[in-house]
Amino acid sequence: MEPVDWEKLYNEEDVEKMPWYFEGLDPDLEKALERLSITSGTCLDLCTGPGTQAFTLAGRGFHVTATDISETAVRMAAQKAVRKALYIEFVRNDILNSTLESEFDFVFDRGCFHTLTPELRGAYIESISGLVKSGGFLFLKCFSNLETMKEGPYRFTPDELREYFSGLFKIISIEETVYHGTLTPLPKALFATMKRV
Repeated sequence: MEPVDWEKLYNEEDVEKMPWYFEGLDPDLEKALERLSITSGTCLDLCTGPGTQAFTLAGRGFHVTATDISETAVRMAAQKAVRKALYIEFVRNDILNSTLESEFDFVFDRGCFHTLTPELRGAYIESISGLVKSGGFLFLKCFSNLETMKEGPYRFTPDELREYFSGLFKIISIEETVYHGTLTPLPKALFATMKRV
């Protein structure tokens, strides 16, 4: 995929028209939390973008930190959280050079990993593993190799995800699903549930 200027994007585009905009909690994350009986705790909404996942999680009582590489995305989402009377810690952060010092009960990546070129993925995995508590969870959503549209992020097979993450995480499940957002039809995706060892 072509490199994206995320700051320019969030300055110039309507967030509600972005392909990944989805009002409410991602259905695959919702099912995973229910299956694992996770109803409270600390979570990181990685690459929060419009902030919709962070808003919903905070509304359900989770202690939410939400990060994005775009200062504008973080500022706009933080302003919206104030209007919604939600407490969320918004932080401008680059996961490849993270300054976060906390560990979380779970991290949700709904579209960061699949934007990274192959040479950056090792740094991502090293960084993300330090943000998930031992016994905590990483929920990862990415485009599937079954998706045929020409544009968009990198695609992965379940075996590729296992190869990348199995050293530091126990792979609980990788499910075929769709990427909920504004595109029609919804792109084919994978949703991985992983436990930090």
